[in-house]
Amino acid sequence: MTQNNVNIYVDADACPVIREVEEIASKYKLKTILICDTSHIITSEYSDVIIADRGSDSVDIVLINKCRKGDIVVTQDYGVGAMALGKCAYAIHQSGKWYTDDNIDSMLMSRHIVKSARHSHKKIHIKGQSKRTEKDNAIFLESFEKLVLKAVNERDKV
Repeated sequence: MTQNNVNIYVDADACPVIREVEEIASKYKLKTILICDTSHIITSEYSDVIIADRGSDSVDIVLINKCRKGDIVVTQDYGVGAMALGKCAYAIHQSGKWYTDDNIDSMLMSRHIVKSARHSHKKIHIKGQSKRTEKDNAIFLESFEKLVLKAVNERDKV
């Protein structure tokens, strides 16, 4: 099925872009692995599915242990994105934003500030995510395909 050795790993627990990932992966004949925990039921005709133990970081640990240099990681978790970058993998958020060495520190800092605010005793209202739209999916699809092409071209140079 795959002709290229770039693998795509998806942090699939509550991931809204699985079908978009599979659409691009199949177009470029890339192996895709969806990783979720036992509290989620995910099936796919295209991707391999790995079920991790239930636990707050179990999916993250499996994903990071499996990905390697040049692979692509799809995750909304900034920490997972940072660890993927540390393994010289590519990482993308479900919004389509790429995690890079240039932006990961500020992303992690903003996550820390929000988490600290939530744990403070002051009443702070932090607006949650807005409902995902078709436009959001289209933005992700375009950005993800560009990332796939970059990863495949880099892998071909090796």
